Parts: sequence; C-alpha cells; structure tokens
Amino acid sequence: MTQPPQPPNDSPQGGFGAPQDPPPGGFGAPQDPPPGGFGAPTPPPADPFGKQPATPPTGGFGTPQTPPPTGAPAGPPQQPGPGYGYPQGRPPQPGYGYPQAPVPGQPQQGYGFPQGMPPGQPPQQGYGYPTAPMQQQYPQPQQSGNGGKKFTTQMQIIVAASVAVVLVVVAGVWFASSGGDDGKKGQASQSGGSTGEGKGGQGGTIGGGGKEKAPADPKSQIAFQVPDPKVNDITKADGSWMTDKAYVKTGVNEIVGYDAVKGTKLWSIPLAGQLCAASRHMSKDYKTAIAFEEAKPTNAKKYQPCNQVGAIDLNTGKLMWSKSVTAATSGDEPVRYSEVTLSGTTVAAAGTDGGVAFDLNTGAERWKPKVSTDGCYDSGYAGGEALAVVRKCGTYDDPQLIIQALNPTTGAPISSYKMPPGVDYASIVSTKPLVVAADVGDTAGDGSGISDFFSIDTNTGKLLTKIAADGEKYAARCDSTEVESCKKLAVGNNRIYVPTEDHEGTGEYGDTNEIVSFDLTTGKPTSDRADAGDRYTMFPLRMDGGNIIAYKMPPYDKGGQIVSIDGSTFKQTVLMENPAEKSVRDAETSFTADYAEMLYSGGRFYMSQTMLSKSSGASLSGKKYLAVAFATN
Repeated sequence: MTQPPQPPNDSPQGGFGAPQDPPPGGFGAPQDPPPGGFGAPTPPPADPFGKQPATPPTGGFGTPQTPPPTGAPAGPPQQPGPGYGYPQGRPPQPGYGYPQAPVPGQPQQGYGFPQGMPPGQPPQQGYGYPTAPMQQQYPQPQQSGNGGKKFTTQMQIIVAASVAVVLVVVAGVWFASSGGDDGKKGQASQSGGSTGEGKGGQGGTIGGGGKEKAPADPKSQIAFQVPDPKVNDITKADGSWMTDKAYVKTGVNEIVGYDAVKGTKLWSIPLAGQLCAASRHMSKDYKTAIAFEEAKPTNAKKYQPCNQVGAIDLNTGKLMWSKSVTAATSGDEPVRYSEVTLSGTTVAAAGTDGGVAFDLNTGAERWKPKVSTDGCYDSGYAGGEALAVVRKCGTYDDPQLIIQALNPTTGAPISSYKMPPGVDYASIVSTKPLVVAADVGDTAGDGSGISDFFSIDTNTGKLLTKIAADGEKYAARCDSTEVESCKKLAVGNNRIYVPTEDHEGTGEYGDTNEIVSFDLTTGKPTSDRADAGDRYTMFPLRMDGGNIIAYKMPPYDKGGQIVSIDGSTFKQTVLMENPAEKSVRDAETSFTADYAEMLYSGGRFYMSQTMLSKSSGASLSGKKYLAVAFATN
C-alpha cells in the first residue's frame, strides 16, 4: 500500500525558476541557475509501473531488429494464440490478462505482486496473436440412400439455401451475443491515419464525439521546460491545469501560469504556505480550488497545518478568496484538510476533522462539519460532473465506509452504499457514473490500492456490480489514503478502461501491454482491447467524448506517443509522437506514471512532478525539470 510522504524536516527554500526555452538544435543543457541556484534532485523512488526504459548493453542483445508497424504481426504464425489481455470469442478460453468476472459463490484468489521484465531485456518467451473466432462447421451433403445416387441439381439448390439460412441465423446469434450489453446498433466512423491493433466488437453507437483530431504531422518538438525549484526536503507539488492560453503549475509557495506555447511566465499567485491539495477539475471559465498551509515553515514551527481553502482564476492569475473554518469537531483550531475538489460551483474540502463546502465564486460557506451522533465524518470528496463522498464510521481498527452521492448545493445525501467489511480505505474513480475502487481485505498485494471496482446506482445506492481487478493482471492505481487519486484508468461508455500489467512482447526483447474494459452494469469483460505494440506500454489518461486518450511509454530508442482510441472499434490514431533524440527521451522518461501529472489537449502535452525533493525530477542525463512541454506544429 502506498505510504504518504514524511513531513519535511527543514524549510523549503528557493523559488521557482523561469521556464527555459530549448536551445537551437535540440534539448541541450539547462540555463545557468539564478543566484541561490537550484538543487540537484535525483529520481524519485523506483516504481514498478513507471520504470525507466533501459538501453540494452553493448553486445548484450545484438543488433535490435526494426520493429514492425504498430499492430502488425512480425510474421504469419501458423496457429496464433490469444494475445495478452485479449478477451476471447469462441471457444471461451481466456488468455493471460483477460478480464475475469467474479463467479458467484466461489472465493476470489489472492493477488500477488507481478514481476515484469524491465524494458529492453530479452523475453523468456514470446506471446502470440489474437485468435479469430472458431468458424462454425457444417456437414457436407451425403449420398442418398436410393441406390447411392448423387444429389440432383434441385436438391443441391435446396440444401444450399438451407445452409445459407443456418449461416444467417448463427451469424445473428453471434452478433447479438458479442455486441455488448447496451443493445445499441450502428457503426462509428473510423478516423483516418489510425495505427495500432485494436478490437472493439461492441457494435452500437459508443465511441466518437471526441474533440481531439490527428494533426497533419504528429511529430512533436519540445516547447519548453521548467527547472526544478530548490527544496531541502520532500515538498508536495500537486496541481497542474491547462487553459486556452496558459499552462498552470504549482511551485514552492506559489502557483505559476506559463504561456501555453512559449513557456514564458504570465503570472504568479503567492501563497501564505505550501500547497497541500489541488482539485483536478476546473469550471468552464477556468476556475479551480486549492488547499494550502497557513504559513511557511520556520525553525520554531517546521510543520504548518493545512487549513486554508481558496479558489483561483486560471485566466487572470488571481486568488479569488481564501479562508479557514472552525468547527466543533476541530476544537479551537481551524479545520485541517487533506483533499479538495470541485463540482459545479461547489468547492468541497475534507480531512480527519470532517468536510467543508464553499461557493466557488463568492467563498460563501455551504456546510461545515457537525458533531455526529453516529461517530461518522466525511473523509474525502470527489467532484466533476457530480459530487460524492467517502464517509468513515466505526473505529480506527474496525472502520465502516459509506459511499454517498450528494446534492452539491446542500450536501444532503441522494443515496448511500455501505462498503463491505475489510475495506479500510476507498477511492472514488468517477462520480457520474459512480464507480469506487478499494482494496478489500488488503488482497491486492501490489500496492495499487485496488482489488475490486464497485459500480453503484447513484439514485438508489444499490450495487450494480462488483468487478474483480486481479493485481497480477491489471495496472490501474489509487492512493489508498486519498479519495480522488486514481490514475491510469478512465470511465466512459458505461465501461471502465484499465491497462494490463506489462508482459513480454512478441519482439526480440522488451515489454508491452494492453488496455481492456469491463461493463459497469453487468461487470463482465468486453471484447475491447488496444495493444500498445512491441516495446511500448500504455495507459488511459482521460476520456474524449466516447474515445479514450492514452499515453504510450516509449522504449529505449523512441519517443512516447499520445493516441486516441475509438471507443467503438478500438482502433488507435496517433495524435502525437515525441522525439527519439536521447536527451529528449531522457527528459520524458524522468516522469513516471505514479509520480507525475500528464495533461494533453489540442496538440499540447505537459508532464510535471507531483513531489519535490533533492532527488526529484532528474533525468538519466542528470538534468532536472519540474515540467516539460511538447507540442505539434
């Protein structure tokens, strides 16, 4: 289980350097630091889900073969087997990584920690290609019993017509059974320039409707980079946002807006203390919510409380309001927060003292913690299209969690669902539809915080389905102590999309994986599968209408990619391909999936750190960045 960082021992020092434009000819050495300089961070702790691609040692693997185009098999296998993570057709013999629906009445297996091969290492064995559905076999016409005479022409026509009718009926049954659970009809159009292997098979009208379009040339360039600010100890740097004009990123005791293309500093919002929580949501007019400490650390008081909530305008670079609240649950001290979110015009913040809500535009208080007769309190909220809360009851050793959908204006519960025993923490993946992740009985075994997903009816609070997410097969991740912290997954089209764990590819060396999905009404796996391709691994970033925007982590000799996956056909379209130049690659791979924020929109891709320390943000070449921006022409 992921452990929260230890509090800093010393005061963070230094400021936020101006972003450096890339020098002519590539991604060269960073500019000389200003007086006071920047520290020399080294990479964050090694992470199994965001591991660095390693260059094969000289003579270790020989000369690598040129990989085939994404999604194309290296050769025509005689009897292809099922690919990793691919849900099978007929006969139902799921391969490794195929989403498994829970079997009623049978206990679930324990989940161990997967030991994947690091990128660039030779595989122990290859993986096959998807198996096509078994063709229905039909009997050949037999000789008649009348003296062994052959069929007449009329009889042959009758038999052929009968077989045709059978074929139509069988095809109709197969289509109905494999066409998903939504029962919708129609075909989504395929976008041009699609690459990569995928299988949707759902039919229906899901997918499409996305705003992201492939540029004429998807090859990107470095737009700018932001140097790491100097800190003396671990410092949270959560929070990054995109507007039509700016990229906004948390620094040290400030939030800074940069020109979206040039990276020049547009504005800075100074804070009384370090930011300690930030909403991942924005209003349509680019306003969002934050929580920060009441003061900067001093020698006399190194650990400042996180008791300030505020709203910021990302267009103007202004702190609209900030305030603290006292409540009966917190005694004479202001309420302390560990999380903050936004839904509509409601800012909701929570922690061990309970939950508080404010009006986004005015800061007017909407509700605050009350002394509960049942010993329950709001431990954390999730926002976006709706508002939901994880409410904690019981004792520390024997907690009982309740998931509630809330009226965002009054805080009144719309519905409630009691989580099963053995759940100490829960994360809300989505509020509309309402999907919750939890590690039931600490069975995940891989530190992901997920053993199961719970799909809940918002109106009634009834459990629609529980989906087992085997930690050895699937690589989504949630911070168990934070309600709105899940990464590497997406929810849309009444499905949850998750990546499989890395596994050996079909090439000479290097790992790969897939994105697959589960139906949120039935809990059953769908036939969706998008292959990352040899030596790439991929995971969802977000939904774009009915399509999935995903990031492909690169092998040692290529740049990463942003792709759009059609929600109906599961065909991939490359939106961005980053440079393969080593210095650029080193900078890109210094940001790992579990310790970084990644934002993509309109041909712009931003990667940034969420935790600063003397060892954070260092690429393989030793250069250190708080954020790096890529852009297509």
